[in-house]
Amino acid sequence: MMAQKIPFHFLIYSFYLIGSHTIAQTLEKVSPETVGISSERVDLLTRVLEDYVDQKKISGAVTLIARDGKIAYLEAIGMRDVEKGLPMEENTIFRIASQTKALISVGIMMLQEEGKLVLSDTLAKYIPEFNESTVAEATYYGYDVVPAERKITLRDLLTHTAGIDYGYGTAEDEWEAADIQGWYFAHRDEPVLETIKRMASLPNQAHPGEDYVYGYNTDILGAVIEIVTGQTLAAFLTERIFLPLEMQDTYFYLPESKSDRLAVVYSSEEGFIVRAPDEGTMESQGDYVKGPRKSYSGGAGLLSTAKDYTNFIQMLLNKGTFQGQRLLSRKSVEIMTQNHLGDIIFPWSSGTGFGLGFSTVENLGARGILGSYGEFGWGGAYHTTYWVDPKERLTVVYLTQLIPARKVDDHQKLRPLIYQALNDKKNYFSTFWLGE
Repeated sequence: MMAQKIPFHFLIYSFYLIGSHTIAQTLEKVSPETVGISSERVDLLTRVLEDYVDQKKISGAVTLIARDGKIAYLEAIGMRDVEKGLPMEENTIFRIASQTKALISVGIMMLQEEGKLVLSDTLAKYIPEFNESTVAEATYYGYDVVPAERKITLRDLLTHTAGIDYGYGTAEDEWEAADIQGWYFAHRDEPVLETIKRMASLPNQAHPGEDYVYGYNTDILGAVIEIVTGQTLAAFLTERIFLPLEMQDTYFYLPESKSDRLAVVYSSEEGFIVRAPDEGTMESQGDYVKGPRKSYSGGAGLLSTAKDYTNFIQMLLNKGTFQGQRLLSRKSVEIMTQNHLGDIIFPWSSGTGFGLGFSTVENLGARGILGSYGEFGWGGAYHTTYWVDPKERLTVVYLTQLIPARKVDDHQKLRPLIYQALNDKKNYFSTFWLGE
């Protein structure tokens, strides 16, 4: 009997799951002063976060600040499981939700570089069910369903201008009847492509290119990756991103052997934490360990650690390289980090645009919070956030597990506490000649 040939990507993925614990992280941890950060001043961040834990505003957090490709600050504060008394650790695993989107966006750019797609392609080229999209236009009596004014492109999906929301818009009743609402997919007992095909028949919130509408765009792009490559999204990301970037603790569904490292989700309705339900909703512990393990959500499905995610965004800060290995071209990273909205207004923050997978800072004064022009980043539904500041050669990853996160202002304090710790002087040559 002839032996069955095992696909190469399956062998790679199996190696990753079985032996990834032997792979070493290579971002070096140094004294903060080495990279122009004051140890004394950055300790203020530690004390403030400890106060949030003591006041039961958050259960705990892991924060990683890297500068010049080196880890200047990595602190695990509080508990990953309050009830069991398990402390946060540097390698605690978190649900990163919409921070998944940036990885899928990079995957799409990789495929464009290989000539397997282009951003101007219509979505219908890959998923024919989207050939005749519709839009729900509000009327005095409800809404009318009309044909979309043009076809959705991959670039529309990357920039959230396709008009597709999370099912809570004008035609909310139809999306609810189809059981497609919200960003949570881990409970679904079907491949994500099957859900998305059903999504194609539902009315969208806006015409393509008309408005910024946050929704299922990146989940759809994840399905496109599966169609183009013939791999599951998990296998593609593992082979092309996780392994090269040494992201050994990043998964859609956690191996049982690592389940004790997964942080517990808490809720904050009145400003004090309460343990979230075990399963069944977006605001629960989720089905990331014992669920069906069938639906790979490119929009919000990944679990990761502060170190793993820092490796990923360090690659972007390095214009596509990590530890001497190029994953993406410099020009692809440049176009990803530009504002693509044109005349469309970003709805949630002044002075902010949106690139191909994350927000961009266009006017620092209009935004009104500390940072730099050219900074890019995003966050996740479980109260996680990250940003990349090329001007300051800085990356920040802040991970906690809080949904909903009401009456807590840790995110607002995070930036001032980090930027006040910068303690280096500008190089006159670079300031004069490079306009920094």
